[in-house]
Amino acid sequence: MEGVISAPAPPRIPSPDADDLTIRDARPEDAAAVDRLDARITELAKPDYWREIFARFSGRPDSHILIAEVGGRLRGFIIGEVRAWEFGSPPSGWIFAIGVHPDHRLNKLGSRLFEAMCQRLRESGVKTVRTMLARDDNLNMAFFRSQGMMGGPFTQLEMPLD
Repeated sequence: MEGVISAPAPPRIPSPDADDLTIRDARPEDAAAVDRLDARITELAKPDYWREIFARFSGRPDSHILIAEVGGRLRGFIIGEVRAWEFGSPPSGWIFAIGVHPDHRLNKLGSRLFEAMCQRLRESGVKTVRTMLARDDNLNMAFFRSQGMMGGPFTQLEMPLD
C-alpha cells in the first residue's frame, strides 16, 4: 500500500534443531547466567534473588528450574513447582518465572521450555498448571495464552500496606 511504512521484522535466529537444543536441569553455577538473561529482559539485575531461588529450589523433588541451551549457551529458563491446598486448591503446578533470550523468541524455545516443565509437573502427579501475570504484561500474556492457558477459578486481591 502506498504511504504505509511497516516496522522492520525482528531479527530471527535459525530455529535450533533437536541436536542443537538442550533442555536440562539447572546447576548452581547457572544462577549468574540466568541473572544476566533476566537483567537483559527486565533491565534490572537481581543477583541476590537468583542465588536465593537456586538455593531454595535445588534438590527439591517437586520444584524445577530448567535451562534451555542452544549451541551450548544458555538461551532460556523456566521455573516451576507443585503447590498444594492454598485456598482450597488441590495440588497444581505453578510456573512463576520464564525467560527467553530476545533473539530466540520466534523459534519456539519458550514453548519447548513450557512443554518440558508441564511434563515434569505431570510426573509429580498434578493435573493443572497455573501462573500469575501483571495485567499489562502483554508479551507473557500472549505467550501463555498461545500455550492454551486461560483465566482460572481464582481472583488475586491486594491492598497497599502504606
